[in-house]
Amino acid sequence: MNVVFHWMRVVVVRPPAPMRVIVLVVALLAYGSTGYLYFELPGKPELSWLDSIWWAFVTMTTIGYGDYFPSSSGGRFLVAVPMGFFGIGLLGYVLSLAASALVQARTKELRGMTEHKLTDHLVIFNFPSLAKVERLLDELAGDPTFQGRVVLLVDEDLEELPPELARRHVRYVRGNPTRDETLARAAVAQAKYAIVLARQPGDPHSDNLNLAITLAIESLADRAVHTVVECVDFSVEGLLKKAGCDSVVCTSRFDAHFLSHELLNPGVQEVIEDLTSNLGGEQLYLTRWERGEAPFKVVAEACAKHGHLAVGIRSSRGPRLNLKAEELVVAGDSVVTIGHERLPAGTLG
Repeated sequence: MNVVFHWMRVVVVRPPAPMRVIVLVVALLAYGSTGYLYFELPGKPELSWLDSIWWAFVTMTTIGYGDYFPSSSGGRFLVAVPMGFFGIGLLGYVLSLAASALVQARTKELRGMTEHKLTDHLVIFNFPSLAKVERLLDELAGDPTFQGRVVLLVDEDLEELPPELARRHVRYVRGNPTRDETLARAAVAQAKYAIVLARQPGDPHSDNLNLAITLAIESLADRAVHTVVECVDFSVEGLLKKAGCDSVVCTSRFDAHFLSHELLNPGVQEVIEDLTSNLGGEQLYLTRWERGEAPFKVVAEACAKHGHLAVGIRSSRGPRLNLKAEELVVAGDSVVTIGHERLPAGTLG
């Protein structure tokens, strides 16, 4: 009985909008086609049910081709006139439902309430400020690797996606970034890259949240997601790496470096910015060397053919710059170069 009452309430008392539209369309078509055939068939015996249904449809949708039309008074005033009025009303009702559904879907999307089906996208966790996120997107857009890649933002407190990010086609999911439900709606398991920003720059407590997010990402992902995490306190860097992230960027570590270098070498800040920014000038790149053991001189010559200046390598022992010509580079080392654009994959392979 409960099932019957539930069905009566859902279907009869409060039917959903699509069901109401279907019932109204069927009822109007039945009324129009039956009435048209009733009044017009005596004078036009060649008419069929298909003809009457076709006339009812084109009249209800206000198309009115004119291939069929009522010639009797009953067909005109008792069938055609009601069909015209109700058809216009039904058409307006359908359009209003469609517009409402589109607006509601867009609102849910901007407020981060939808689930996204994405693959190989970039997920940015936390929203510290609009300026920082825009700067990050600008830098990423300057590299061919991220051009055309979908970017999705995950944050717990942002009520609605800012218009500036919406114009950049950024997707948004609102929710606790440490919960599986939120990560599932952001399709983190299918993502290729993840960046975890510090929610409160300068506040070491932000590192606790980022550590929890990193653990959630690594436990959920069914494949390798390249994760870069921002931390405030450099003492947390070891914990973040143990949690499974690929790289940690500690902003407080570089503060003293930049200040001291700018004091000792005025203008060095502009040089560093040019080497680390994708927005113009020359950039630092790390390209994997796959050709087997070779002297650094040979590696530098291979890079020079592509317009890159080799300044060192990054191996398992860490970065080594300004190498001697005879020092050996082995397969798997990353060559540190300065160039105008990234070397294509396999160039040094």
